[in-house]
Amino acid sequence: MTIAVRVPEELSARVPAEQRGPGLDRDAVRLLVSHGTEVAHHAFRELPALLRAGDLLVVNTSPTLAAAVNGRIGHTRVVVHFSTRGDDGRWAVELREPDGCGTTRARAGASGGAGTGGSAGMRAGVPTGAVVRLPGGARLVLEEPLGGRGERLRWARPAGAEVLRVLREHGRPIRYSYTERDQPLSVYQTVFALPAPDGAGSAEMPSAARPFTERLVVALVSRGVQFAPVTLHTGVASAEAHEPPYPERYRVPEASARLINAARAGGGRVVAVGTTAVRAVESAAGPDGVVRAAEGWTDLVVTPERGVSAVDGLLTGLHEPEASHLLMLEAVAGRAAVGRAYEEAVRGRYLWHEFGDVHLLLPPESTH
Repeated sequence: MTIAVRVPEELSARVPAEQRGPGLDRDAVRLLVSHGTEVAHHAFRELPALLRAGDLLVVNTSPTLAAAVNGRIGHTRVVVHFSTRGDDGRWAVELREPDGCGTTRARAGASGGAGTGGSAGMRAGVPTGAVVRLPGGARLVLEEPLGGRGERLRWARPAGAEVLRVLREHGRPIRYSYTERDQPLSVYQTVFALPAPDGAGSAEMPSAARPFTERLVVALVSRGVQFAPVTLHTGVASAEAHEPPYPERYRVPEASARLINAARAGGGRVVAVGTTAVRAVESAAGPDGVVRAAEGWTDLVVTPERGVSAVDGLLTGLHEPEASHLLMLEAVAGRAAVGRAYEEAVRGRYLWHEFGDVHLLLPPESTH
């Protein structure tokens, strides 16, 4: 799905909400609410009044990693985005060119040609077997593209140091040029983030949950809204390619599966906080909508043709008009609802991207 709107560059959120003025907190963002094609404007702090007792929010507990690390291939400077750790110890990585404004330009892969601009060496492509030297004596040996789906992400075998240690000591959060400056890792953690026992996490923040504060969570619980934690370690999302997500590791615990099933049986609405939560829950759901405890790798891509069976609504950020995530939004709420909301978001000067405003989509039947 492509939305027929143009998002002006000035609608990119350049800094987090709490840095836009004195006395502001993360929840100082706007909330666009879609009941089918009916659109309403709210502050995010009004969320408890927009939900009802018996509703359930599914939240992703994956912590964000400091997944961007400077490196060199020969004499050429690169930035490595560490996306996903494989079961065999390799990492799926993306090579980007540093440009002083984040790391916005993807570099050529195994056979070249994927990037624009940059040094002659990078334009010529990075061959399989090339070595990326990282801080602290670590190295990456580049291998084949990930899953045969193009050259942007590829497998790399680490040597010389454990990757998670490299990220802890030398990494920084991934950011793109529409943001104003680098931010500390704490800015990219949500209130729901929990350390993973194996040190795993998300390459990029599960950003739909970022506006939640402890105060707001308390208000929601007081309202009778429940929370079901799941985990999906999200990989690198390209700012240019907009391809569907690659396989990602997920876990839906037994307790959360029971909460989801009970909410649906009791007439409550199951609202996923973020597209990552949708992917996790729908990966654990049967065709009948019953969710069972599950974990492992998911390659599920939620499309309108596939539909959703366990999720009734979605709380998400505003995505670029070409983003593949919009297919998931259409699966949840319908094409007309998504198109109408995005027209209204541009007209209303909502802010885009991970530090921006938020969109709550509920299906038309939820208003009756």
